[in-house]
Amino acid sequence: MLCRVSVATNRLSTSSTVVTLLLAALPALAAESFDAGRSSSGERIDGVYVAAASTAAPTVLLIGGLVGVDGSVASVQRALAEFDAERPRKREINLIAIPLANPDGAAVAFPPTGHAYRENAEANLVWRFIGAHGPDLVLIAGGDASLGAALAAGAPASVGRVPSRAWSATDSLVALRAADISKSDAHREIARRLARSPRELLAELAEKYGHDFADPTYINAIALLGRLKLGQVDPVRALVEPYVDGTKDSLARPNALTMAGHIVFTELARRTGDARYTALVRRVADLGFDERGVMLEAMPYHNQFSDSVFMGTTIAAQAGALTGERKYFDLAARHLKFMQALDLRADGLYRHQPATDAAWGRGNAFAALGVALTLTEVPHDHSAYAEMLRSYRAHMAKLLPWQNRDGLWRNVIDQPGAYGEFSATAMVGFAMQRGIANGWFADAAPYRAAVARAWRAVNARTASDGTVIDVCESTARIDSLEGYMQREAILGADPRGGAMAMLFAAELMR
Repeated sequence: MLCRVSVATNRLSTSSTVVTLLLAALPALAAESFDAGRSSSGERIDGVYVAAASTAAPTVLLIGGLVGVDGSVASVQRALAEFDAERPRKREINLIAIPLANPDGAAVAFPPTGHAYRENAEANLVWRFIGAHGPDLVLIAGGDASLGAALAAGAPASVGRVPSRAWSATDSLVALRAADISKSDAHREIARRLARSPRELLAELAEKYGHDFADPTYINAIALLGRLKLGQVDPVRALVEPYVDGTKDSLARPNALTMAGHIVFTELARRTGDARYTALVRRVADLGFDERGVMLEAMPYHNQFSDSVFMGTTIAAQAGALTGERKYFDLAARHLKFMQALDLRADGLYRHQPATDAAWGRGNAFAALGVALTLTEVPHDHSAYAEMLRSYRAHMAKLLPWQNRDGLWRNVIDQPGAYGEFSATAMVGFAMQRGIANGWFADAAPYRAAVARAWRAVNARTASDGTVIDVCESTARIDSLEGYMQREAILGADPRGGAMAMLFAAELMR
């Protein structure tokens, strides 16, 4: 695959020498290119990966163009071409290069501030990229704009320290020797995370998340499902008891989020046989019928969001499974069809809502999660089952090629340059793993590979204290693609991201 460095033509026109050198370098490269993100103006920022002879080799990240299009960009390209031309068995390092990290020439400072990646996009991208990938050494070409000093002082993305040094056009990548490069703290921390089993990650996150149900929404409910998977039934029952004994009303503020929060009662009903839990699930599903018992067009509170493929469909199907009443399966099928008429695009991805065609990452993940959970409940002899299965397979097949090199699905699925988003990746990973476990794929091999990559991405980006990297903030109605592209990517403790990582880990334990 040829490397492409995405730079606007009008920016390059200011330096014909840079243009010539960049273009001359491209045909020589057989390295793997990928989009690392985008600049403040929307320019794609590309990276290149060249593998060493050994997977155990240290990883070096070479960054150029931190202050814009300058001589460092061409220098990185020349060094990259030289390194790629070296016989693979002689390469002693794994090389990641970002030749032009700041195509706009924006003012950057490290550690970055602002709401990533809406503000200070370039600095936030570089800082979090270093943390998430845990290189052993960062080489900084040209003006470093405080990056070297920041790396010396702190851990990027709170992962671990990474040493750095200045790099010039006269330095040779080929001359770098593995013996001279020690594993960085970030490398060791990423390796520690990746060694965790799904149960181990779930147990770590259960210490942080799933200890509050004062707000009975799906986020808190999913974290409680994770604790139930670990056998922590009595503590979960204690948290939800006020809604069971009538002290509190789980539908005091009815909305889609609280409707979906009732999935925890489904699991408790199955684990305990307590009919009071089933009654709470039935109560939500009955919102899909009028006072005469006639089925409505759809479950309420959907607000046209693709989120409701999960928030409305799943709980109705679970009510059917708990009670044995087929009307709830019929309701689930009707609601799913209603939501797909609103939000399923002709190309097989979901728009978040009809106001814009943007294929928001978590909006698609909600649909994937909802259909997978619904298929788990609906009897195979139900008239809608075959169509649900077809719809599930079609959506999974559409999502599959959009997984990026790091194993993530983007915050806007089909927009290269959009950031890789944590929660959508965990949710889609769950949905694909559920299909593998239930034999829903004619050929499961590509989905197994995708789930493995997604698990690696989620595991690497989750600290033991519940810190996660790049969870999209809560998103309501947005009227433009750019609005979705600029949703904040949260770095830190996040209940939604933590809950979805718990859900994915629990599914992999099956």
